[in-house]
Amino acid sequence: MSQRQILQVFEQYQKARTQFVQTVADLAARPQNTETLQNAGVMSLLRPLLLDAVPTIQQTAALALGRLANYNDDLAEAVVKGDILPQLVYSLAEQNRFYKKAAAFVLRAVAKHSPELAQAVVDCGALDALVISLEEFDPGVKEAAAWAISYIARHNAQLSQAVVDAGVVPLLVLCIQEPEIALKRVAASALSDIAKHSPELAQTVVDTGAIAHLAQMILNPDAKLKRQVFSALSQIAKHSVDVAEMVVEAEIFPAALVCLKDPDEYVRKNVATLIREITKHNPELSQIIVNVGGVAAVIDYLGDSKGNVRLPGIMMLGYVATHSENLAMAVIVSKGVPQLAICLEEEQEDHIKAATAWAFGQIGRHTPEHAKAVAVANVFPKLLNLYLDTESSEDLQVKAKKALKSILQKCTYLPALEPLLYEAPSNILKHVICQFSKVLPHDSKARRLFVTSGGLKKVQEIKAEPGSAIQEYINAINNCYPEEIVRYYSPGYSETLLERIDNYQPV
Repeated sequence: MSQRQILQVFEQYQKARTQFVQTVADLAARPQNTETLQNAGVMSLLRPLLLDAVPTIQQTAALALGRLANYNDDLAEAVVKGDILPQLVYSLAEQNRFYKKAAAFVLRAVAKHSPELAQAVVDCGALDALVISLEEFDPGVKEAAAWAISYIARHNAQLSQAVVDAGVVPLLVLCIQEPEIALKRVAASALSDIAKHSPELAQTVVDTGAIAHLAQMILNPDAKLKRQVFSALSQIAKHSVDVAEMVVEAEIFPAALVCLKDPDEYVRKNVATLIREITKHNPELSQIIVNVGGVAAVIDYLGDSKGNVRLPGIMMLGYVATHSENLAMAVIVSKGVPQLAICLEEEQEDHIKAATAWAFGQIGRHTPEHAKAVAVANVFPKLLNLYLDTESSEDLQVKAKKALKSILQKCTYLPALEPLLYEAPSNILKHVICQFSKVLPHDSKARRLFVTSGGLKKVQEIKAEPGSAIQEYINAINNCYPEEIVRYYSPGYSETLLERIDNYQPV
């Protein structure tokens, strides 16, 4: 065989390998083909091609493996069991930028499925190789590495700590300062995934100066970047007063409030989440948000939103109101109560209704004035229905009941209390009767209205245990009226009168 013929054989072999690996990569891009490819033993066929002498074959083999591993955890497991990861990690340090991107994609595709698979990626030494990739000149390689790191860190604190120990955080902070938007996005996402697990991990992110650099990007025109920036700031701020104060001191307010009207739903939700995480800590941080117009902005946001996007805004109003009478009044003055009432009416999901009920409880529990603001919005019947509805989740029932009780114990606005006399079960009715027993002795107009509206008659019909709290409240109400009036409205009094007529002998 001549030299030329031998070369032709090699060329044909190379073409066949190239065609094979390209076809597999194309097939792997479509989910319906993955099971057939797996059953055909494609993993073991791709593995040797990762060490092929031709760089394009190596890269395409890695891409095909990444696409397969990305599909489900069984295929990702097959990559781990096939001893493919150590090969990829070794090649990450040696090969060109195209291969590095493909190899990092495989690591990310494996790590994303579960903490166990992410741990397998860490155990094969991937973090050191990814750190080296983060220091590469090529932004595409950095992006691929940051993405893999993000998928490892997001699972739990232990994996995040491994990422931190590898020295990743300062490099990610450098990445968010790079001009490429895609790299900024992924680096901010990775910082968010690291910071979310514990105060210590969040502090590590803070100590590298991340807050200042993230704060500079809150008004960037790129929506996907803003999503990640606000997510990262939220995950940092949620852990403690100290870090929340550092986020506020980065002077992101009031500028960030503009983003509550952003066209992108996730940007709006992440801003609302950030404000919630700041206000939950203490009255001082809540007051800062109130002072910059945060409460009014969040109430507008609730009016413009629907479904789960509303949840952080609802909770934020509840957290602000929790801290003090004045802060709760700030929510009331900004027309927060009618907007929350709309949310309670419109939302279908029990967890959103539960959060809204909780928020009402925090607003109305302070003073009679606060309770009246909730009462005039006709919230009591809605809360009662949610509590009594057997279709409501247990959490919703508990929160609706708790909110009702805490507001009722302060409410002296009788027109809102009276309908509950007819509808409330005994454990709620007790609190309603108690409020009447407090107000009626001091208000003659209310006493007269209570009779003409049928309230006094209804109270006489309540069967209470002698000596019980509710019986004492009923006695206190009855003591506000002449004895004959109480008798007149007592059950059976008309029969007593008719009996007297029967027994009466005219003179």
